[in-house]
Amino acid sequence: MALSRALHFVFKVGDRSKTATFYRDVLGMKILRHEEFEEGCKATCNGPYDGKWSKTMVGFGPEDDHFAAELTYNYGVGEYRLGNDFLGLTLQSSQAVSNAKRLGWPLTEVGKALYLAEAPGGYRIYLVDKEQPPNDPVQKVCLAVSDLQKSTHYWSSLLGMKVIERHEEKTVLMGFADTQLADLEALMTKENQKILTPLVSLDTPGKATVEVVILADPDAHEICFVGDEAFRQLSQMDPSGNALLDKAMAEDKSDDWFAKHNKQKASA
Repeated sequence: MALSRALHFVFKVGDRSKTATFYRDVLGMKILRHEEFEEGCKATCNGPYDGKWSKTMVGFGPEDDHFAAELTYNYGVGEYRLGNDFLGLTLQSSQAVSNAKRLGWPLTEVGKALYLAEAPGGYRIYLVDKEQPPNDPVQKVCLAVSDLQKSTHYWSSLLGMKVIERHEEKTVLMGFADTQLADLEALMTKENQKILTPLVSLDTPGKATVEVVILADPDAHEICFVGDEAFRQLSQMDPSGNALLDKAMAEDKSDDWFAKHNKQKASA
């Protein structure tokens, strides 16, 4: 049985240029791979859009053993309405704090050696002002839920996550154990839980085809489970990732639009 782990968190972005500056220059993440798609994903990976879109994976190291942010860009959509479900991503890096100060990126001190930096689109990134560890600096992703007991049951008893810490019945820290996609889908069907996308194969041009199952938890957070073996082939670092992203941004010319109108386009 393959070891399960948290791979990505998806951020839909409207301004790729500012977003690239934040993740590359402020946080110090690397462009792990960049992919362009001519039509919408059949598993709605890019949201409810049918047109051209791109996916850029960024992180502090290879996806085999590092958490990554998946930056999804839909051509022609410059802004998204931010909900109250995502509470923040926390990473440990004094270098990121130093980068933010040097580049004039706004920081808010919210605790001892803890800063809040807002990514383009309004996403909260918390920076622990301590030396970046040799392993993955990303510590956790925090989501809001309406019923902590119900959500804990879902994520632990059904998804197989382990409860690591509890804090005064207000927050629960969890990590993944083991699972198999077909078994997971069968369990969710048996338990009458919502399956957004039943087990399906997704193609990426020139790369491996991966199997995914997409679920929705009690608060409708989308959780995508990906087959391990094919994913390891798909997620190999691409040394041309930076160049591919820069080329796509230059050809998009959305920077010119933002500069001319001094605002973001409204979402479709």
